Amino acid sequence: GDQEEQEPEEEQEEEDSEEEDSDYESKLGRILAKRIQWPVQNLAYRSRVVEDLAGNLLRVSQELLTNSFFPVLQPAIKVGSTFEGWSPHEDDAVYCLLIPLKPPRGHAFHLELGNRGETPARNFCVHVELVCTCRREQLAGEMLCFLHHPEEELRRDQDPSLLRTLCTDSYLDVQKTAHWFQNFVRSAWAVVPLSRRYNIKVLPSSHSCKLQLTNASRRTLFIEMVFGVQQGNSDIFMSSQNTEALFTPSTTWPESYAVAEAKFFRHMARQVPHDSFHLRCLQ
Repeated sequence: GDQEEQEPEEEQEEEDSEEEDSDYESKLGRILAKRIQWPVQNLAYRSRVVEDLAGNLLRVSQELLTNSFFPVLQPAIKVGSTFEGWSPHEDDAVYCLLIPLKPPRGHAFHLELGNRGETPARNFCVHVELVCTCRREQLAGEMLCFLHHPEEELRRDQDPSLLRTLCTDSYLDVQKTAHWFQNFVRSAWAVVPLSRRYNIKVLPSSHSCKLQLTNASRRTLFIEMVFGVQQGNSDIFMSSQNTEALFTPSTTWPESYAVAEAKFFRHMARQVPHDSFHLRCLQ
């Protein structure tokens, strides 16, 4: 009889213990989620501001750089953890965009692998070549062929080729590209709609364009734009991001999987239940 009375008591103790464990896990989950997941409204608003800025800069570049021979900017791609809302400190978070670059008219990009000893990261160079546009010139009359027109005529009647502006020894130069884009942002800011709400500061960087936007409430937003040259039609880009090496030539473009990773994470986010803690752990 004593044993029968004891068993329900032990079961009750086990149930109480399980409830305590469950409460603890639930509380721990809420604390962790709060620390790594921002309020959805903040994330959505800031992401929209960054996307608007990138879209506006793209439109301005299409208007201002149409007749130039600088790299052709493509729609920015959101990469990195901040767009998913799990950077440690919201105010210090950096929103990272990768801006694909296409060759301008009369030019072609060819990727060349650097030293094979540079593992695990693979480094590339972007070889820039001039291509004949004589046929296109005859049809449209829009440009002189860099290969087949006299040098004097080219200097007098046409902007310089990409080889003369952003290249070193016929290879696209990361630092020259970054400084060119920084100057473009400074000059284009006046016609960007966001300029009415934000003051902009271009921060020093030799490999990207880092921006600090400050609104009237003194809230800051940090954006970093890195540049990439796509490998074929894949999600792999040769990126202007800095390497861990002590010295890297300015014509070195490391291989980057940031776009592929961002696509994978978005795919995973669609597969798991909304507000899943599993997703937050994956982050």
